[in-house]
Amino acid sequence: MTTIKELRKQIIETTEGLKSGTIDLKIAAELNNSAGKIINTVRTQLEYAKLRKEKPEIMFLKCK
Repeated sequence: MTTIKELRKQIIETTEGLKSGTIDLKIAAELNNSAGKIINTVRTQLEYAKLRKEKPEIMFLKCK
């Protein structure tokens, strides 16, 4: 499972690929779009847990 730390690394690599010209703009846009959707699902989960006064264990946010 990908963690937030791994996703951040992938986003940085995508940005570097754009700068160096080794990644296509459309592919980079789709990767960043997907990353944003993943982050938004976690945000929704956290907001829901807050409303229920719960503290969820979200593996995506666990970093080693």
